[in-house]
Amino acid sequence: MPRTVINLEPAQKAWLERQAALRGVPMTELVRQAVRDFRAREDAKPSLEHALQRTAGIWRGGDGLDYQRRIRAEWS
Repeated sequence: MPRTVINLEPAQKAWLERQAALRGVPMTELVRQAVRDFRAREDAKPSLEHALQRTAGIWRGGDGLDYQRRIRAEWS
């Protein structure tokens, strides 16, 4: 496994050491778990491209550009 150096605030490092001791695992394992969990949450979020694909064509209010121009004209 490649090694990575990270910088933590002293309080974060102390907390991580305590958690590792309580769980009986190396601190590096907690960091790996945290990264794995974070990645899973981020990967589960729909991407902009996915959102655009899901919503393409749902506007049924006529010409969208005309609508935008009318609404923006109210701002002046």
